[in-house]
Amino acid sequence: MTRILITGAAGEIGSALRDQLRDHLPNTGTILRLTDLRDLGAARDGEEVMTADLTDLSAMHGVMAGVDAVIHLGGIPNEHTYERIRDVNVDGTYHVLEAARQAGVHRVAFASSIHTVGYYPREPITPDVPVRPDTYYGVSKVMGEALGRMYFDRYGLEFVGVRICSFQSEPKDARHLSTWLSPRDAAQLFARAVTAPDVGYLIVAGISGNTRRWMTPEGWDVLGYVPQDDAEAYGAQVQGIHGEPADLTEQRQGGIFVDPSYTGLAGKEQ
Repeated sequence: MTRILITGAAGEIGSALRDQLRDHLPNTGTILRLTDLRDLGAARDGEEVMTADLTDLSAMHGVMAGVDAVIHLGGIPNEHTYERIRDVNVDGTYHVLEAARQAGVHRVAFASSIHTVGYYPREPITPDVPVRPDTYYGVSKVMGEALGRMYFDRYGLEFVGVRICSFQSEPKDARHLSTWLSPRDAAQLFARAVTAPDVGYLIVAGISGNTRRWMTPEGWDVLGYVPQDDAEAYGAQVQGIHGEPADLTEQRQGGIFVDPSYTGLAGKEQ
């Protein structure tokens, strides 16, 4: 493993991986190639910074040369109109996978989401339950996982879908006691997702080792992921922070995303 491409590297998770991913890689000399449409600043030691648009297949070809593995974080990180979600999240993921295939990349780790299964009740579910997306955003993550399945079966491109739940510096409400993913656990999880041997196709929960988790840990052993954090450490501070218990948003895993009136970034982002 000599070069890892990170798409969406200017985002919250991308910024955390930029700072901490190398701490969990077996080869400390691995180069991180960072891409985004937003400003990434100057390249640090061991980095390459490149501007690239997910919606442009040729741009994805341009950043993929010499890459061993991809951490695909890029895309719209919230609900939006169907058209925008399709263009950026669905087509963008296809562009990443197709460019990776043509470049001979070995593996893609994909930032999937709890919103692939957001309509499930708040009780433990395994990674192989039928999907129940709660938004167009959730559908885009289902599509990303399905594209990954096809690219593995058809072309042998290994794929790990990490169903990120609530990436936060620390839990902020009662829901996060079940869904929190800490920055250092995120760095370890994605490092394992691109370096663990012979994973084939795998979907795993993207959470810390939360005592109250709703997603079970199947697949963590395959990756060698051992979370260091547990949201329970914040239980006394946040367990009283929640909405009306009778509301659907407090009964389903997707939270506010299951509200039919929730539109996320639609109408807010140009």
